Amino acid sequence: MPSPRERAMKPTDLRGILRYVPMFRDHVFVVAVDGSVVAHENFLNIVTDIAVLRSLSIKVVLVHGIGHQLVGLAGEHNIALSDVQGEGVTDASTMSLAREASALVSQAVLENLSQAGLRCAITNAVRSTKVGVIRGKDHLYTGKVEKVDTALLKSMLSQDVLPLVTPILCDREGLSLRVNSDHLAMELAAALGASKLIYLTPFPGLQVDGQVKINLPEDDLKRLLADKNAKLDPRIRSKALQAAKALDQDVPRAHILDGRVFGCLLTEIFDKVGLGTMIHANDYDRIRQAKKKDAQALYNLAKHGARTDALVSRTRQQIEQTIGQFYVYEIDDSIIGCAALRPYGDGKVMELGAVYVQPFYHGRGVGRKLVEFAKRRAKELGARKLVALTTQTQGFFQSACGFVNAAAKDLPAERRAELKASGRNSQVLAFPLSRLSDSVR
Repeated sequence: MPSPRERAMKPTDLRGILRYVPMFRDHVFVVAVDGSVVAHENFLNIVTDIAVLRSLSIKVVLVHGIGHQLVGLAGEHNIALSDVQGEGVTDASTMSLAREASALVSQAVLENLSQAGLRCAITNAVRSTKVGVIRGKDHLYTGKVEKVDTALLKSMLSQDVLPLVTPILCDREGLSLRVNSDHLAMELAAALGASKLIYLTPFPGLQVDGQVKINLPEDDLKRLLADKNAKLDPRIRSKALQAAKALDQDVPRAHILDGRVFGCLLTEIFDKVGLGTMIHANDYDRIRQAKKKDAQALYNLAKHGARTDALVSRTRQQIEQTIGQFYVYEIDDSIIGCAALRPYGDGKVMELGAVYVQPFYHGRGVGRKLVEFAKRRAKELGARKLVALTTQTQGFFQSACGFVNAAAKDLPAERRAELKASGRNSQVLAFPLSRLSDSVR
């Protein structure tokens, strides 16, 4: 049972949760649970956390491990395991026990999910293939992910069915293979375009020299993994390696946290500080302040946006005169998106405008990254509130970026006059920058 202190945790504060809901609505989270966490008494609370996520229209795919149960069965049957984690050689006797362990864990997970009123199903949406011979050693029944049937998984999610994926997968011929669950979760997160890959472990997070890393940029993680002197538990190293691979495949966040702690999922996702380690992609590496040489590219973007009335028409001269307000998103040295920050008066309020992304890159999160960058930049510059005027993207600003309705009266008189003269009848939205934590989890 949770202690009084645990029951008072921030995730139970509905207001604290609801402010994050627009940010994650209809996003996919892949949650990987260690076998030892499934066996822990707190797993019931984890299932409750998952039920809360589902009620908030967050789609969850669940992956479970079996290492803890496999070791227990080996002791009962007095069988020596060739490998525990699914990374080394899996011989026939170990494979037989792994299948038994997987069946036991899957049934336990299904029972708990069913008790919570969650629709769920074990699926064969992931196909495996043998790892084969590595450095002269045949890994026998050890497998790796070959293909993810994303259409099937997305269909299940759209019908409010939670997919449960086990680390025993079939290959093309229907042969069962043991797959490392950390690797499996990473492949699922990458294939589904998940917003988060979450590892629930019996560890407080990614510990380095006895200290848990709270926020870890992707590049720092890679340097840590390359450091031969870094002392990392092998089970955590496996998750860290897979987290790095996920981020390389455009999964923006990976989390390693203690699944034995009450409210672990909700705390990590909806609290500013979080619970364990958050590893974040270098989202803003491609965003920089515009330079004079970018004026033509920005003019081209503005021209395309103005054709559909998504943006105010701007001349190249107007852009050159305000070039310091613009930020650009680059891919392979080509500018594919932009945004601008315009301060009002003393700078306590700033306006976000000219948010535009080339149509070819729509649906890839570029617009949201530009907006999130602009929020942080505005806060760094001392602003307390960010406003946005829009005629066509109100839904995007509200559902994806957390803006709320405001009114023209909230604008300075000069800006109100400009808005009236334009005849655009733009909707005024606002985002209080006090809501912005140091690192969005």
